[in-house]
Amino acid sequence: MKSGTAISITDALVDFLRESGLEQSVLEMQVEEAWPRVMGDTVTRLTRSVEVKEGMLIVHVNSAALKTQLFENRFELVSKLNEAVGANVIKDCRILG
Repeated sequence: MKSGTAISITDALVDFLRESGLEQSVLEMQVEEAWPRVMGDTVTRLTRSVEVKEGMLIVHVNSAALKTQLFENRFELVSKLNEAVGANVIKDCRILG
C-alpha cells in the first residue's frame, strides 16, 4: 500500500490478519460461532463441543443417532459451515460421541 492511499478499516483489518498469520484462527472461531445458527436448536442442544483445528471440524455429540446423521451428511455440513463464514475453512470433519 502506498503512503497516503485511503483504504477501509475492513480492508486494513483483513490485511493485518493475513500478514500476521491470524486469519485462519479467526475464520476457525467464526465457524465455531456459526454452529448454532447453521445447525439449529435441536442439534446445538445435543452438541457437547465444536472446534476447528487446522481445517478439521471436530464435533462431540450426546446422541448416537445424531452422530450417525451428521457423519452421513458430513460433506453437506462442511459446505454449509464454510458458506456461513464465506471461506473454505473446513477441509474435513470428525463426529465423535
